[in-house]
Amino acid sequence: MKTFAEFGLEPKILQAITELGFEESTPIQDQAIPIAMTGRDLIGQAQTGTGKTAAFGIPLISKIAKEEEKIMALIMTPTRELAIQVSEEIGKLSRFKGIRSLAIYGGQDISRQIRSLKNKPQVIIGTPGRLLDHINRKTIRLSDVQTVVLDEADEMLDMGFMEDIQSILKLVPVERQTMLFSATMPANIQKLAQQFLNNPEHVSVIPKHVSAPLIAQAYIEVPERQKFEALSRLIDMESPELAIVFGRTKRRVDELSEALQKRGYSADGLHGDLSQNQRDAVMRKFRDGSIDVLVATDVAARGLDVSGVTHVINFDLPQDPESYVHRIGRTGRAGKEGTAWSFVTPREMDHFHFIERVTRHRIARKPLPTMAEAIEGKQRVTAERLLETVENGDLNEYKGIAIQLLDQYDSVQLLTAAMKLLTGEKKDTEIQLTPEDPMRAKRRKPDIRSGRKPSGSYGSRSASTSGSGGSGGSGGSSNYRRDRDSSGGGSRGGYAGKSNYKDGGAGRDSSARSSKPRPSSSTSRPAKRPDSSFE
Repeated sequence: MKTFAEFGLEPKILQAITELGFEESTPIQDQAIPIAMTGRDLIGQAQTGTGKTAAFGIPLISKIAKEEEKIMALIMTPTRELAIQVSEEIGKLSRFKGIRSLAIYGGQDISRQIRSLKNKPQVIIGTPGRLLDHINRKTIRLSDVQTVVLDEADEMLDMGFMEDIQSILKLVPVERQTMLFSATMPANIQKLAQQFLNNPEHVSVIPKHVSAPLIAQAYIEVPERQKFEALSRLIDMESPELAIVFGRTKRRVDELSEALQKRGYSADGLHGDLSQNQRDAVMRKFRDGSIDVLVATDVAARGLDVSGVTHVINFDLPQDPESYVHRIGRTGRAGKEGTAWSFVTPREMDHFHFIERVTRHRIARKPLPTMAEAIEGKQRVTAERLLETVENGDLNEYKGIAIQLLDQYDSVQLLTAAMKLLTGEKKDTEIQLTPEDPMRAKRRKPDIRSGRKPSGSYGSRSASTSGSGGSGGSGGSSNYRRDRDSSGGGSRGGYAGKSNYKDGGAGRDSSARSSKPRPSSSTSRPAKRPDSSFE
């Protein structure tokens, strides 16, 4: 690793880096910054959370003069959250140099963005859909752009932005520097690079093991109908400082966050149907600790980087191994340890084992926490809070009443009452969640010629079960366009018809079409991403 001073950066950028607390470069920064500083095109392959933003942001800022009043750099991101996050980091890195940057994304009033553009930002960070809106309105002109960055390019293509990206890049001067960053390098990314990058240098910091070593991973096999009770006990037993709970659909996120609140937990939900103000408010509460459990869909949580997340809980399994890695990567950051738990229903075990094979990580099986373990966990945290208060608090003003109470009551009885009061009694509220279909791996047909038995092969549910009528994948479902999650529909599955769930027909899409399973071949390969209704 290098110190940032070794990159030959100007003093104002070094000052900003120092104030941010960065001392040594990360592996992707170590490789990418020297190349990017020369002006060469670059392909960087690295996972989220490896320091990619500074890897392209530092060279980008170095090239721009404060006096410029034109758009000199364009950064494209797949989601609103990532656009905001990148904009904030660019702002921090360039604060002493005085470079102006602006985030452009869907969900925010476009007239407000137009007013902000009058401040003549030199760096635009935006989602492809909203960028095209501004280009068509002629409120953004790209004729002076010198640097283009495609951040999390694989996610942008998975979300259906290939045509938008191509349209935007054709409007940027041919003589420019282009940097493409992606966690994976599928064929469509390689095609995009060949089309728009000029003899790029390729750097990669993909680890041998996809899963982070600082993240302790475990799973609990639990029926769908018992998941919420398992979640309640797990939160009580583990007592996370900050936890992200992943649900598969928006409906699931809404029901789950509401259920946690009813049980007395400080929780809130995050998904694409919330307005931008609502999303910002939820994230503020999570960052400042007003809530300690954030329930989110995959797309809503993409690109989130909140320090101090101690636990990730997969209430619903993700549709593919890449999403699993992205999810658990929300914890175990900056050298800190983290914990990832997954709930797996019996019908999802094949799919879960597929995730293990692809991530090359054997995940430990744990039993469902008992009620006694949950109670013990809550009491342990309460005791720690008491001891911390004893060590750090100014208690003089409370000593008088304490002495009076001790004259009347036994000290053990008083302390027990204080523990009970601080622990809080769990609200015994009946919770009924709408069941979700299990994630299952498709199986190959037997190879009769070779006599081999069928082996598990990853596949998604057909689009008809999700009620959206279209498949996702790199070609891009229109449901993903304009920077929002798609709807969280979905037919009931798993425990359909069980009397212990309310609204027996809830969630069933009457318009969902039936579909025949696609024939498998002996050369079957992983299916494309499932329909966007999972998000």
